[in-house]
Amino acid sequence: MSPSSKSEATLEAAGREVRISSPEKVVFPEPGLTKLDLARYYVAVAEGALRGAGGRPMVLKRFVKGLSQEPFFQKRVPEGHPDFIDTATLHYASGTSAEEAVLRDAAGLAWVSNLGCLDLNPHAVRAEDLDHPDELRVDLDPMPGVDWAQIVDVAFIARDVLADTGLVGWPKTSGSRGLHILVRIAPHWGFADVRLAAETLAREVENRAPGLASAHWWKEERGESVFVDFNQNAKDRTVASAYSIRPLPDARVSTPLDWEEVRSRRPEEFTVPTVLERFAERGDPHAGIDGQAGSLEGLLALAAQLGPPENAPRGSGSAGSASASGRRVSQMPLIEVARTKTKPEALDALEQWKAAHPDAAALLHPADVLVDGMRGSSSQWYRVRVNLQHVPEAQRPEQEALVADYGPWAGRA
Repeated sequence: MSPSSKSEATLEAAGREVRISSPEKVVFPEPGLTKLDLARYYVAVAEGALRGAGGRPMVLKRFVKGLSQEPFFQKRVPEGHPDFIDTATLHYASGTSAEEAVLRDAAGLAWVSNLGCLDLNPHAVRAEDLDHPDELRVDLDPMPGVDWAQIVDVAFIARDVLADTGLVGWPKTSGSRGLHILVRIAPHWGFADVRLAAETLAREVENRAPGLASAHWWKEERGESVFVDFNQNAKDRTVASAYSIRPLPDARVSTPLDWEEVRSRRPEEFTVPTVLERFAERGDPHAGIDGQAGSLEGLLALAAQLGPPENAPRGSGSAGSASASGRRVSQMPLIEVARTKTKPEALDALEQWKAAHPDAAALLHPADVLVDGMRGSSSQWYRVRVNLQHVPEAQRPEQEALVADYGPWAGRA
């Protein structure tokens, strides 16, 4: 039976009482976890979760209609928020600004959980200093066809580069297929320098592990490699922080690890029930992270040695020429298949395209299929493309009308 919309429970956290609406509503059917279970989880792991998200402005990623529906992103803190939720006003590169929520205690974690926030998405700055990040974020994002062993190899190379430049990396599972490495830094540099340092790290990892790792921003150029995603350090970006629950059927958790665990553990081992037990038994492996803030001087010196990164190629059929719109045109033989509102619709459109072009589909490598989540004004949408590089030119399908053509900005000025 579905719980009454008027049902609620009260959860005590940090000496406060937090209201949980529809507490018996099942959010994760597979493990049978309810809204109240998720709020209790965040209270139980609050020490670790606040180490990653506490004191930072955050974007609220709300799954108000459950896992089967796309979330919407809410930058502005809801009106009427409780007095234990602090705020900070962020100014974005687009010229807009937003007063965002800042969590300080376990009650704040329970409150955002009740709003339908599964994962926590804080910025890399503290509320007290919005212009100088105190965290550099390394996102190891595997392309399709990449196994866990390759991700681990790249992670250890990234650790070595960090150590060689005077920095300490703290690994955690992303909660999906990849790994994150968090690096505390002194808040002395602006976003441009932090992003340059992250890009330099990515380039050096690629230099040390060609073919295994890639610093290429354009997805179709990476092959079956691990993308060292430096752009997560841009001013407007957020990343799911430690102990975040991810929107996967098994209620997987982005979990801090010791380096000794990285080779032997797997992301699917860490779910809400197992992380609760792990945290109660051993606490937070990242407990010492705030005492390891380092300097970017080493990475910025390496940036000067490497020189400017290669500009992305531009063209409209011939390398180096600009398209009429001024936008980048890939040198890879890409075709676009669909634009959809949800990922299941995107995957269905891809299957329709494959059924219409079975000979070409049979020649695709895993990394040739590009299904990208794209950020809209307040929600995500999906773009499906196919790289035909492994299909002989004479057999390549032409660009056709899209199988699905969702307009994420339809009706907006």
